[in-house]
Amino acid sequence: MSAPAPAPLGLYIHWPYCVRICPYCDFNVYKAKGADSAALVDALITDMARWRAVTGPRTLTSVHFGGGTPSLMEAGDIARVLEAAEALWGLEPEAELGLEANPAERARLNDIVAAGINRLSVGVQSLDDAALARLGRDHDARAGLDALEIARSLVARVSADLIYARHGQSLADWEDELSTVLALGVDHLSAYQLTIEDGTAFARQVKRGALVPPEEELAADMFELTQGLTSAAGLEPYEISNHARGEDHRSRHNRLYWTGGDWIGIGPGAHGRIGSHAGGGRMAHGAPLRPADYIAASREPINHLERLTALEEAQERVLMALRIVEGLDRARLKALTGHDIDEEAAASLLADGLIAMDTSSVRLTAQGRLYADRVANMLAP
Repeated sequence: MSAPAPAPLGLYIHWPYCVRICPYCDFNVYKAKGADSAALVDALITDMARWRAVTGPRTLTSVHFGGGTPSLMEAGDIARVLEAAEALWGLEPEAELGLEANPAERARLNDIVAAGINRLSVGVQSLDDAALARLGRDHDARAGLDALEIARSLVARVSADLIYARHGQSLADWEDELSTVLALGVDHLSAYQLTIEDGTAFARQVKRGALVPPEEELAADMFELTQGLTSAAGLEPYEISNHARGEDHRSRHNRLYWTGGDWIGIGPGAHGRIGSHAGGGRMAHGAPLRPADYIAASREPINHLERLTALEEAQERVLMALRIVEGLDRARLKALTGHDIDEEAAASLLADGLIAMDTSSVRLTAQGRLYADRVANMLAP
C-alpha cells in the first residue's frame, strides 16, 4: 500500500511594522519609520528555506500575511515571498493567499493583488471617526468604506473587520455601524469584541479611569445583536467572531488554527504548530520577537522547537475547536492525545444549556457562545 499523502500545511508571515501603534494592540509590532524592510524580507525567505527542510514535501493550502500592517509591504516583496513559498512547497490549486489590509493603504491594494493575493481582510474597525481616532487608526470611516469597495472590485474573497464593545459605544451605535457594512453585501465579516490586554495603552487608561469598558451585559447584547443581524443578511456564524456567506467565503487559513492543523510561522514573534500523532508529539515554535534578532536567527539552524505534552496538546485543541460551529471531535482528540474532555464539567454545562454533545462531538450552544472561553477552560482536561 502507498503511504498516505502528507497533510496540508499553512504558512503565516508576520510583518511587524506599523505607521503607528494602536492603543489596544498587544501584538508584536514596531514603528515602521527607519525599519530595514529589505533585510527582513531576505530573512523571511531564508527562514522559509530552513522550514522546508523540517517539513519535507508538503503542499501549502494557505499563506497569510498578518501583523503589524502587512499592507505596508512593497508589492514586489509580497510577490517574492509568494514565489519562494511556491518554489519550496508548492501551492494547492485553490490555495488561499490572504493579507490584512489597513484602509490607509487602499491605493496600494491593486498592486498587492497583482502580486498574488486573492483574499483581503480590510481593517475597517469602525464607522465612527471619533472612535477610530480613539482606537489610534490612521484612517477615517470614509476611507474604510472606500477600501472595502476597492478590495471587492479586485478579489472575490473579502472580509470586513470591525471592533465593537468600545468605550462609550451604545447598542444603537453598534447596530448602525454593523447594518451599514452589511448593507454593502459583504460576503465575510469578522466582528471582534474589544478586549483590554495587559501592557497596552488602553490597559493603562483603564487603570487610571480614562477609559471605561462597557458592562458585560451590554457587550453580551452586542454579541447577540451581531448574530441576529449577520444571519438576517445571509452571513452565518462559523466561528465565534466570524460570519460568512457560504463555505466558499470562510477563512481557510484560520481554520487550520481552529481545527489543530499544521502551519509554519515566520517573521518576528511568529508562532506555529507542526505534526501530531497518537500519544502527543505536536511541535510548537516561536520566532525571536525583535526584528534584528529574527534576522540574525534566520541564518542559524532552527533551535526553537518545543514538543508539547499530550495534555498540553489536548487542552489547546479543546480551546480552539470549541470556537467553530462544528465543535470538538472527541474521537479525534482521544486518538491524537489520549485525553478526553472533563466529563464532570461537561455534565454541568449540558444541564445549564451551554453545550450540546453526543458520543462523538461537543459544541457550544447559542447561549454557550457568550461564555466561550470560560466553557472551553472548564471542558479542557
